[in-house]
Amino acid sequence: MTTFQLYLDDSGSRYPDHEPEPARADGMDSFALGGLLIDKADRKLALERYDAFVSSWGIDYPLHSTKIRGRRDKFRWLGQDAVRAERFYRELGELLVALPVTGIACVIDRPGYNSRYAEKYGDKRWLMCKTAYAILIERSLKFATAAGANLEVFFEEAGKHEDRAVAAYHKSLKDDGMPFDQGNSSGYSGLKPDKFRDGVLGDPQRVTKKGSPLIQIADLYLYPMVKAGYQDGYPPFDQLFAARRVIDAQLPEADRQSLGIKYSCFDLIQKGERPGG
Repeated sequence: MTTFQLYLDDSGSRYPDHEPEPARADGMDSFALGGLLIDKADRKLALERYDAFVSSWGIDYPLHSTKIRGRRDKFRWLGQDAVRAERFYRELGELLVALPVTGIACVIDRPGYNSRYAEKYGDKRWLMCKTAYAILIERSLKFATAAGANLEVFFEEAGKHEDRAVAAYHKSLKDDGMPFDQGNSSGYSGLKPDKFRDGVLGDPQRVTKKGSPLIQIADLYLYPMVKAGYQDGYPPFDQLFAARRVIDAQLPEADRQSLGIKYSCFDLIQKGERPGG
């Protein structure tokens, strides 16, 4: 069978009670997991295009979304030459839409999550990564299965505790299936354990940004998907969408809510009770 590989990164704190400092005017306060799906047969082409880009810019250090956007650390040179920076951002965007990958993510709005669950569950609320991981793997597996493929999972190492949590969530999907209360999920029928055992190959594999260009690309894909939940018409996301490089662009509109990028607990944003949307 064909094998799809999921390269995932995270964004934001996984703790429900985390308070961003300072508060953001755009209302962004979330935890997200996501990145890209790639047919294993396309890895060579993707890596060749990555290598050509970094070689052309003389970059021998990881592409890191936060540092690129903030023009800091090894990317502080972006703040020193506006013309060169404009060309870099343009060519980076051209690289991202030229890669044979599909962006996918689960983004959870923290205030919305707490509004929904804090009163009922208090300190027993799950870490947001548990919810995000289950949703992300299920939707990635459904996408792979529809293409006649199996799924392999790669994630960026974050620390012993965090990495062990990923392994535990993965094992739970294969042992018990989706962790959500079916009674509270009207019309939702999660994949059963055997689907995960049959479709997801082995355990999730831990990698580093330095050692994995595709994890770097996953990082660069994740931020636009997160930002799009808070800002309609965010140009980097729209560019990916127009090039059919995010999963929503490859799905019928009617299926995007159930199979596409998941924006969870965005009720307050959608109601206009917080900035964003």
